Amino acid sequence: MRKPRLPRGQRADVLLAAVVGAVVAFSTVWHAGGFRPVHPRAYAMMAVGVAALAIRRRAPVLAVTVVGVSTAYYYIGPFPDGGEMLTFAVASYLAAAQGQRVAAYVGTAAGLAVFGWAEFAVGPPHGGRFLGVLAWVLVVVIAGEVTRYHRAYLNEARRRVAEAERTREEEARRHVTEERLRIARELHDVLAHKISLINVQAGAALHRRDPEQAYAALSAIKDASKETLRELRTTLGVLRQVDEAQPLAPAPSLDHLDELIAQTKNAGLPVDLTVSGERAPLPSPVDLAAYRIVQEALTNAVRHAGPATATVLVRYDPAQVTVEIADDGRGSATTEGNGIRGMRERATAVGGTLTTTNRPGGGFLIHATLPLAPA
Repeated sequence: MRKPRLPRGQRADVLLAAVVGAVVAFSTVWHAGGFRPVHPRAYAMMAVGVAALAIRRRAPVLAVTVVGVSTAYYYIGPFPDGGEMLTFAVASYLAAAQGQRVAAYVGTAAGLAVFGWAEFAVGPPHGGRFLGVLAWVLVVVIAGEVTRYHRAYLNEARRRVAEAERTREEEARRHVTEERLRIARELHDVLAHKISLINVQAGAALHRRDPEQAYAALSAIKDASKETLRELRTTLGVLRQVDEAQPLAPAPSLDHLDELIAQTKNAGLPVDLTVSGERAPLPSPVDLAAYRIVQEALTNAVRHAGPATATVLVRYDPAQVTVEIADDGRGSATTEGNGIRGMRERATAVGGTLTTTNRPGGGFLIHATLPLAPA
């Protein structure tokens, strides 16, 4: 039956202990002079320290303490000055460098306590030797702390780089999602308004017996469908080839409300436009949002108001522009559909607000306030 192998970390500790033990034994015999035999207790202290070093990962406090005490006893005894201190230096340094600070401090304190007891209580006082050992030990522990700090700094730097990369990816995905929603709103506003006008005109042409009126409705359908295709090509052209020049067709704007209202009138909904305040250049997002809100509101009125009339109010103020669309039809806002939700999203996107209410005498009112400066 195959014996289970030691974990990789424990195998590394055993190998490290073997290497350190070989170096310590060689240096001790060398310092004894002519490779003469050394006292068995010296080998015992070296063996205890090396064995403790081999289990430092499983029992760090015990291992470093045993190494420190065995090293102190070695130097107390009349043994040759070899490399026994190397075992203690390796154990203390690795404990401090790997964040086992309790093990490093407890083991160091235990070794120094035994060494100091022997220096000042047992034999004749020899403070210089103790201070030298203390300074040497502190240098080893501080080196381990510096290594631990440097390693922690590098890990934190890697974590921040990974976090920044993840944040950039999330930001890119968020921008893609926002762009998809923007395009979806544009397509909805264009198609909903134009197709609604075409539907109304087609119904009128179907039920009119007078050929002249039917021809007029068909002409309006032709114009509306042509305009729909033009705006659709303008919107989708951005998706096809972003490197091409921008389309020459004018962007939707409050300056083109007359055309929008004329199309709505041709669909059978009389609309009265009122503009107040001093017309000032609007930021493109605000201008587009205001136009689309009016367009969607008139589309809903054509669809749901029935026989009715509508009014459109545009008021320019120094800090904001207000649009208000009202009709006196039978429509009501019992639930919020995609159209109203899209209008509210457009207003919110530019820092504005939009409210919808049923009018007391019948009909529906949409009120939007759009600031000219970002909130």
